[in-house]
Amino acid sequence: MDKRILLPTDFSKNALNAIRYALGLYGNQRCDICFLNAYQVHGYSIDSMMVPEPGEKFYEAARKKSEEGFEKLMEILKLHGKNENHTYHTISTYNSLLYAIKNTIAKKDIDIVIMGTKGATGSDTILFGTNTVDVMEKITECPVMAIPEHTTFVLPKEIVFPTDYVTGFKRRELNHLKEISKLYGSFIRVLHIKEDAELSRIQESNKILLEAILEDVNHSFHVLNDIKVHKGIAAFIESRGSDMIAFVNRKHRFFGSMLSKPLVKQLGYHSRIPVLALNDYS
Repeated sequence: MDKRILLPTDFSKNALNAIRYALGLYGNQRCDICFLNAYQVHGYSIDSMMVPEPGEKFYEAARKKSEEGFEKLMEILKLHGKNENHTYHTISTYNSLLYAIKNTIAKKDIDIVIMGTKGATGSDTILFGTNTVDVMEKITECPVMAIPEHTTFVLPKEIVFPTDYVTGFKRRELNHLKEISKLYGSFIRVLHIKEDAELSRIQESNKILLEAILEDVNHSFHVLNDIKVHKGIAAFIESRGSDMIAFVNRKHRFFGSMLSKPLVKQLGYHSRIPVLALNDYS
């Protein structure tokens, strides 16, 4: 079965960079790839009861700008050469980015969303923009991968998977992580930032379960002591030159706390590696 990938774009350099990363990561897989542009209309708010109508001056201008953006994008991608494994589709829609993504996931049965970490108006001092954080926190239907600016595709030899072992794991929520590991023989480095002297009985049980889930992929377990979570993860990544980091989105538990804006800035500003947000299916 073809993999269905959604690539949101605002036609910025960061979005193009994320697209190039995605096309490299899944270059050898058969994929249906949907490029999505959610545009706004001058004089209207997405949250307003007033909805612009097709044919109105500003609506048509915004729609035309979106369509022209896709024409330019397709021309750029032609320079990369045709990949017979990939089929492209474009979607232009008047909507907020979050709801446009949700609607497209539902209609196209999307397997994974891959996007840049900030848009055309993103601040140079903030790694993860508001839209990216919003999408990674609120999209629970499929995994979301965020690609930092200037990150080029390299074979992901090592993926860091931080966990506190407090909550159990399900095989299906780790499928995308394992899929990438199997594609490239990547090592999954399970990282625990130790807060207590010993793991509790529940934590030990969850660790054993995780080891069983990962038994058919390359993996190892690591522990850091006496360091804050975000600093420990950043230090681990930097010291090893890791290529990707993956979390399970625990609905405002470990992952939610990591994605508060100050922590994301501290964690990711220097590491500049892709972040894969997996789903909690409970």
